[in-house]
Amino acid sequence: MTADATTDTAPADPAASGTGRHPGRLARLRSRAEAGMSTAEYAVGTVAACAFAAVLYRVVSGDSVVTGLTELVEAALATLS
Repeated sequence: MTADATTDTAPADPAASGTGRHPGRLARLRSRAEAGMSTAEYAVGTVAACAFAAVLYRVVSGDSVVTGLTELVEAALATLS
């Protein structure tokens, strides 16, 4: 055994502990993966919000809703006068 072999205290899998020759490498790789994932989640959330807004617009602009809201406003104004 040489002196180098006895002083080598590196773990069996340096990537598992985040230490070794490149201690910050694992953290950087994980942060890049999370950045892409958040972007995808924001994109899906934006599409879902737009779809919900389109459905809500169609419901609110329908004749029955407009008629109901008009009657409600007229009744509230009649109560105040």
